[in-house]
Parts: sequence; C-alpha cells; structure tokens
Amino acid sequence: MTYLLGLRMQGRDVLVVGGGRVAQRRVPVLVEAGARVTLIAPAVSAALEDLASAGHLTWHHRPYAPGDVAGPDAPAYWLVHAATDDPGVNAAVAEEAEGARVWCVRADDRTASSAWTPASGTAGGITVGVIASGDPRRAAGLRDAVVDGLVDGTLDARRGREPLRGVALVGGGPGDPGLITVRGQQLLSQADVVVVDRLAPTSLLDRLPADVEIVDAAKIPYGRSMTQEDINAVLIDRARRGMFVVRLKGGDPFLFGRGGEEAAACAAAGVPVTVVPGVTSALAAPASAGIPATHRGVAQDVHVVSAHVPPGDERSTVDWAGLARAGGTVVALMGVERVDSITEALISHGRSPDTPVAVVQEATLPGQRTVTGTLATIASSVRSAGVRPPAVVIIGEVVKTARELDILHTGTQFETRRLATGRDLQ
Repeated sequence: MTYLLGLRMQGRDVLVVGGGRVAQRRVPVLVEAGARVTLIAPAVSAALEDLASAGHLTWHHRPYAPGDVAGPDAPAYWLVHAATDDPGVNAAVAEEAEGARVWCVRADDRTASSAWTPASGTAGGITVGVIASGDPRRAAGLRDAVVDGLVDGTLDARRGREPLRGVALVGGGPGDPGLITVRGQQLLSQADVVVVDRLAPTSLLDRLPADVEIVDAAKIPYGRSMTQEDINAVLIDRARRGMFVVRLKGGDPFLFGRGGEEAAACAAAGVPVTVVPGVTSALAAPASAGIPATHRGVAQDVHVVSAHVPPGDERSTVDWAGLARAGGTVVALMGVERVDSITEALISHGRSPDTPVAVVQEATLPGQRTVTGTLATIASSVRSAGVRPPAVVIIGEVVKTARELDILHTGTQFETRRLATGRDLQ
C-alpha cells in the first residue's frame, strides 16, 4: 500500500544522482516545482547540461560518493532520486537516504524504493497523480485518460473547482480541432460563455455542456458579422456578471485577430484577461502543404502580411516595394480576393514574374487543397480553380524547393492529385 502526498517543493533541496534519460525526465519537473536541485553525475544529457548552464540546478561533475546524501557537507535534502545505470550505486544512495530518513526514489528497482514517483499531469489547475503498484506504464495510461478527460470536458472540469473569472483570448489554431493548444482546450472546457469566430475550430463546441452560452461572432468576409464594438461589449458584459468568457479565435489571437483591441477594451473596463497563443495559419498552412517557410540556402526571412486591403490603398501599411526587394518568403493572409493586386505590386517593384507561388485553401481541414504557379500565373490559376477563403498565399523560392524535394502536398491526404479543372498542379 502507498500513501499519496502532494509535495510542495518550492525552495526545498533535492538530490538527483545520475545524468541519463531517467534524470532527464525527472529533473525538469522538479525545477518547475521550484526545488533546488543538486545533480551528481560525471556526465549528463545535453538538456540537463543546458539547465545547469542556465543556473536552474547545481551540477557536480563526478560520480556519487558516500556522504553525498547525508554527510556533514551535504545540504539537508528533502528528497533523493537514485537514477544511475549502476544498481550498486543506486543501492548505496538508497541505503544512505534510508539511514538519514530521507525519502528516496530508486529508478532501477521499484521494490527497493521508499518512494515512488506517480505518473502525473495537469489540466485546468488540477494535478493528477497515479500510482499503479509501481507499474509505470499502467500508471501513465490511466494518467493520460484522466487528463484527456479533463482537457476535453468529458470529465466536467467545471465541477468542484474554483470558478474562473474574466476573459481568455484563446487561439484555436488553423482549423483542425486537434491543433488547439492544451492550455486553450483546458480553458475552453471551463467556459461559461464562448464567443466564437467562423474560422475557429467550431467542432470543439459540441463537447461543451449544454448550459454554456455560445455567441456567434461570425466574421464572414464581406458578409454578416458582429462589429468589433459589439464583441467587446459582450466580453465585458458577461465577465462583469461573474462568468468566465472564452473568446475562441482561429489562428493566433494577436496575429490579425484583433486580440489586442479586445484585450485593451477589457483592461479599460477592469476585466482580467488571459491570452493563450494559437498555431497561426501563416505557418501552419505552408507546413500542412509541405512547404517550408524557411529553408537553408533558400530563404532566411519570412514576412507575414495582411492583404485585407490591397496594395496601393491608403489604409494599407504594408511596404510592398520592400517585400519585393527583400526576396524572402512572403505569406499573405486574407489575400485570395486580392491576389491580382498583390502579384502586380510585387512584379512592378522588381520581384521576378517567375517567382513560385502557392495558395493553400482550408489548411489542415478535410477540404484542403493547394494551387501553385508563379507571380505571373497564379491569379488566373486561382480563378480557374475556384479557390475561395480561407486560403493562405505563399510567395517565394521555398515553394519551388518543396516541389523539387517532392514534399509539396496538394490535398489533405498529402498526395499529388488533379484539381476539378482537370489540370495538373503547376
């Protein structure tokens, strides 16, 4: 039988003997918990060496010696981990810890350990620890099942918890519901109100309890949508009523998502705001199509621009002439309707008409497809293929590189196929 405890390690000394893969798993968790970690090992993994170089732990470059656990020069350790690949050393460490009445976790022999490390995980401020008679694989499987249930709302994260307050601006990712961050999913599962955009992963809403209020902010291009002022008003109103509000957006809330405006409005109203970054389509769309936004020897810079207003419009702050001269990768969001003016502007400012271009529609979603061409041809290709928003325009030699490496993906199954027009992708 075991007696589970939640150890509060902030500022307490912990000794880890050994610098291999077991230590590499356990040390970062101890550091994150605030423990003062002393590591004794003649050699350590690169990750542990980096933690030591950054000052997050103290590393003694030598083997274990008697007295390291409880000798006169040793700190008063609260916990010891024996994690070498030598059973004899581990046994000696455990014996010294036992004599000093210090709990010791022995990595190589659970039956000889005075303490076991549970398989642990965190979701929504809840820490889950599982010990399955010392069987680490079974414990990890049960831990994952519980944490996954808390994250996706299968286990109601709103029961028995201290209610959250304020507004969370959550980036939902490029479309595939599996690409929302763990933190984003955790907060979504605890929402009382969700204000959602059209491009957010709306299938996630089906997992929420029936009493969660869903506010459709629409944001349909050139169509029906809530005004930004109305969205701000809803966020502030519901938060002031004591509800926890999640503003679920597509991509990242601070990249052309007006997240800054919403955060400023909430701050001005005295409403606390949490920002959860999301996977932006500016990088996810090229990646999902097999196009590296940067590639050694090809492109060392990436420029992400909004084409909500076209080049030449007085409202545009994009330096199209500078982008043409830079020669790196250009990723244009909201650019399908403006692809003619974008290509014309870049060519007129000196970018070669033969520059490769790809347009990825509905990136990461079942309807994903990619149309490729050049600055001179892509506009007509997009029109003939019937490409519609949401789509991301990628301009630069990286498109050609992907094609040459045979990694250009034209559909969600990552296979080369023909468009409905019957023309092969260029």
